[in-house]
Amino acid sequence: MRKTQKKEAEDFIGILSRAHGAVKKAIKSDKNDIAMDILVQCQDGAIKLGDLLENAEGEDCPIISMLEEYCEIIYQIYENVRLTQSRGSGTKRLLESLNRILLQIKHGVEELKARTEAVFLPYNASMWDSLESVWKAAEEDPDCDAYVIPIPYYDKNPDGSFREVHYEADLFPDYVPITGYNDYNFADRRPDMIFIHNPYDDYNHVTSVHPFFYSKNLKQYTDKLVYIPYYVLAEPDPENEVTVGGIKPFCTVPGVFYADKVIVQSEAMRQVYIKALISETGEESRSVWEEKILGLGSPKMDKVADTRKENVQVPEEWLKIIEKPDGSWKKIIFYNNSVTALLQHEDKMLEKMKYVFRTFKENQEEVALLWRPHPLIRATIESMRPELWEKYQKLVKQYRAEGWGIYDDTPDMDRAVAISDGYYGDASSIVQLYQETGKPVMIQDVEVLE
Repeated sequence: MRKTQKKEAEDFIGILSRAHGAVKKAIKSDKNDIAMDILVQCQDGAIKLGDLLENAEGEDCPIISMLEEYCEIIYQIYENVRLTQSRGSGTKRLLESLNRILLQIKHGVEELKARTEAVFLPYNASMWDSLESVWKAAEEDPDCDAYVIPIPYYDKNPDGSFREVHYEADLFPDYVPITGYNDYNFADRRPDMIFIHNPYDDYNHVTSVHPFFYSKNLKQYTDKLVYIPYYVLAEPDPENEVTVGGIKPFCTVPGVFYADKVIVQSEAMRQVYIKALISETGEESRSVWEEKILGLGSPKMDKVADTRKENVQVPEEWLKIIEKPDGSWKKIIFYNNSVTALLQHEDKMLEKMKYVFRTFKENQEEVALLWRPHPLIRATIESMRPELWEKYQKLVKQYRAEGWGIYDDTPDMDRAVAISDGYYGDASSIVQLYQETGKPVMIQDVEVLE
């Protein structure tokens, strides 16, 4: 039985218990019509409770036979009242029996094991690692039913209208069972928990999940909406006001406000969120944020820690670039470009990238370059800088056509982290993850071209 179903059953029993008192009071006051009306409602309530228990526990649930006995007693009391025999000792005994059987039903429902239903709503397959370890824990819990429901998202035009739709259900790992978003009725099922990693609702200028999955709408379908950021930031100093101000835009998004719980990467980040949110909503809101924001760690860190080089499957076309003639591997450098750096430096950044490619191409016998741009780079640049996107695309096509380096646009970022020997590229959330591996990190300087 689901937790929500158990609560509904307990609510039914509470209503029936109060109705018993109303029946007794109506009989005592000789208001037989009122007593009969309440008794009919009690029987209807018992039937609905029986249907709920049968759907949740099956027709063999022992409480159903108690409800049948309950309905029989209701009928006998109704007949006594109808025949104006309600003041007799027989009716009194029947009322006592009715209370006893309802108490047995109450105890029976209390003993039923409640199951949790948890729904995970990733939108971009490459960001699944921000939810995966939580999903695994739910999946392994014998008292939990976990559903992974990838949701569609759209690129946006400069005017905010929706453009291309993306649905990446087929890009998730094989071990993740997928439920179609049209196959799950949120209104009927009302999951106990919903996990999201996109907090922007309609405030993102570049992409948007389907409006049904905005946090403000999901809130009505669950008692616990949980937001976990899809990124990891550099560990902050909560006492540094400049740092707090810089992180504030990440904190003051719809998903944070509508969620019941927000799980962030550390206690330091939790303190930054609380400070940023108080500065936005006032000191009187402190207790709300202190209860809502939890510094339990990022699942992305869990994924990086659990992904081992020897356990990942490397594509054959990559191995042709990675392996030396003797079968040993070259050093592999993870090269990453961020959306922010490309927007900030535009053509200058393109020139930097060309320089990087020339350098690694000249040293391809000893070093393999694994280029993995930010997964949202296309949607962002194409929407905000169409001309820059055309130039960037030309560079991508040239790099891929030459074939001396790896181009990784797959959803599996953790594989790239696991097999590479060092990171080079822009400052981004990947840097924080990469540092957890203990492998070297170098941030590129757009000004250096020699």
